[in-house]
Amino acid sequence: MTSTTRPDRTTRAQSNVVGVALLLGVVMLSLASLTASVGMVVQSNAATADSARVANDMSNALAPVETTGIHRGRISFSNGKLTTQSRELRVLDDSGNVWTVETDALVFTSGNRRVTYVAGAVVRGTNDGGQMYARPPITSSRRGGVLIVGAPKLDASKKTVVSTSGESALVRTNVTHNRTTLGNGTYRVAIETRTPDAWRRYFERENATTTIRDFDDDGIQSVVAKYPGRRFAYLVVHDMRTEVE
Repeated sequence: MTSTTRPDRTTRAQSNVVGVALLLGVVMLSLASLTASVGMVVQSNAATADSARVANDMSNALAPVETTGIHRGRISFSNGKLTTQSRELRVLDDSGNVWTVETDALVFTSGNRRVTYVAGAVVRGTNDGGQMYARPPITSSRRGGVLIVGAPKLDASKKTVVSTSGESALVRTNVTHNRTTLGNGTYRVAIETRTPDAWRRYFERENATTTIRDFDDDGIQSVVAKYPGRRFAYLVVHDMRTEVE
């Protein structure tokens, strides 16, 4: 007859203690994972809200087409960096470059979030994920006729203007306008940008065909939009003389 050895009370107690400890460990790991996930979601939502607020504030604070003289606005964000960067707008005809405007760009970054104001447009996102929030002041008839290229120029006094947390940036502009008649011809408009896909989609909706080119070999590509047919063109430079504090 086979005998069976039963575990004594001490063994059972030890097993219960080990089981409870393992269970508590699993619970604590789950709570830690949940806390980290919630934290990431909160941070992501805050960054997204910042991007949306910055895009709206940029559009309101930098409105050179509707403004003449002194204008003030604020760009608010909870965390991030606001800087100016060199950018150029070019107008070209069949003979080559007709006019170059150093528009520059105002760029907000927070982690992997980015909002850019350049040549009057506001773009949210990076690379091929960029979406145009506000369109540039470029107007054309569908086939021939007229092309009006508005070129808002930041003309900012400093290149790194704001790096802060939990504050807003005061933006002052003093806007003047200068119109140049370019005459009748076949025209292209080139915008230097880090978000070429957003600009390419915009131009193609305006019945222009697009190519990509780096004009000055600085590593920043330009989206080149060719408008169909011959047209009478004007260039309007909106000089903002921007200060950001």
